[in-house]
Formats: sequence, C-alpha cells, structure tokens
Amino acid sequence: MAIRHFLTLLDLSPTELMSILNRAIELKKMRNEGIVYQPFTGKVLAMIFEKSSTRTRVSFEAGMSQFGGSA
Repeated sequence: MAIRHFLTLLDLSPTELMSILNRAIELKKMRNEGIVYQPFTGKVLAMIFEKSSTRTRVSFEAGMSQFGGSA
C-alpha cells in the first residue's frame, strides 16, 4: 500500500472526507455518553514541528490523552 499524505482537502475524495467526519461525530457521541474508548493505551506520539505551535501541540496532547495515549 502506498503512503498517502493529507495536506489539503483535495487529497481526499468526497467519500473519504464524509467517512472521516461521520467517524468524528460517532466518537464525540461516545464521549458525550461516557463510553470509554482508548485505542492508544500504551502508545506515545512523538511530535516534530518546523515552527513552534503551542495550540497544535496542546491539541495533539489532549487528543492522545482522551484516547488513552500520551504525547
């Protein structure tokens, strides 16, 4: 399988984009219902940024934490 990069919305087909959005809605509903879903338990995300970005770093850290991992 070839590596695909997601740099702009043009890198996804309309079907792929809708699939991602539907999954996000499903995950948010689960969280709001108190369902614990932690697929990244025991996983660590390493982040390398070309420029310092506190908001981006904190967003990734929060996301990893919500799904059981750490960054």
